[in-house]
Amino acid sequence: MQIKFLKPKLSNIEEMQELIYPEVENGVILERSSDEVATNIRSYTLAYVGTELVGFAALHIHTIELGEIRSLIIKNGFRGQKIGEKLVNRALQEGEELGLKRVLSLTYKQSFFERLGFVEIPKESLPEHKIWADCIKCKHFPICNEVSLIKEL
Repeated sequence: MQIKFLKPKLSNIEEMQELIYPEVENGVILERSSDEVATNIRSYTLAYVGTELVGFAALHIHTIELGEIRSLIIKNGFRGQKIGEKLVNRALQEGEELGLKRVLSLTYKQSFFERLGFVEIPKESLPEHKIWADCIKCKHFPICNEVSLIKEL
């Protein structure tokens, strides 16, 4: 199976939203409007097998030193094939090239991120703007069982 990794175009937003919709409904991934995705389109990397979108992830920049892996999704039927790992590693490499010092993740998949070198941190150490910009929109806020992890670059 050959995987192509591409930076998205605005015309990809509809298929991105379709891919992520089931996980948004399940409360696993935070909903982002098409306008929000458009505003942050440069932060995403898409994974294709042939012409089929099978996953994507975003590297969101919080500060000059801190980024975040977010909106990581792999389509059912393509999970367990290291596509997510490759997307995260691409995001980490991009973060390193930009000069980030650390990259965080809020996730229900703790062991996945730990295998990639992330370590758990207390949620209280997250930047306050993260909580009020993203977490407050979550259906699980304020009772959240996501785990906060960080990786030094």
